[in-house]
Amino acid sequence: MADADDPTAIRSIAVTVDDVLAAYEADRQRDVPVALRITPPFSGRMRARIHAGSGDYDARPAPIHVQASDLVDEEEAGPYPTPDRTEDELRADPDASYSPERHHDYHAERVAAWRRRARDAIVEAVRIDTPDGGHEVAVKPLGSGDGTGPQAGSGPRDG
Repeated sequence: MADADDPTAIRSIAVTVDDVLAAYEADRQRDVPVALRITPPFSGRMRARIHAGSGDYDARPAPIHVQASDLVDEEEAGPYPTPDRTEDELRADPDASYSPERHHDYHAERVAAWRRRARDAIVEAVRIDTPDGGHEVAVKPLGSGDGTGPQAGSGPRDG
């Protein structure tokens, strides 16, 4: 197998924090799977970009999909605040009255707080699946995750 076809040649992946957070949230909110995709040809330093859709490919080698949940230390970031969870929290608060508008604002506050924690909870390494088994690679976060860093598709190209 040529090096460009061998995903074990990968030593590190660069990911924008914004892409990781967007993929994490979208994967929980949509019926379409969302991940970060590493596309061949493979080399030591690669870029993983947000991708929606299935991982069915005819071409070989196939791109590698990394789940955003594998890139976020969920213990450090805490659970992602779902609308149901934030509604339950709001209704359980004896000092707050429930309204759809209050729930919307409260949910937005909880998601913003989760994002602040999650952008600082990007893991240092991740195990990717390869035809030869798992392979650990370093994770190099780009940007701050506050929407001001490199956007999806900007920055270094694969390879």
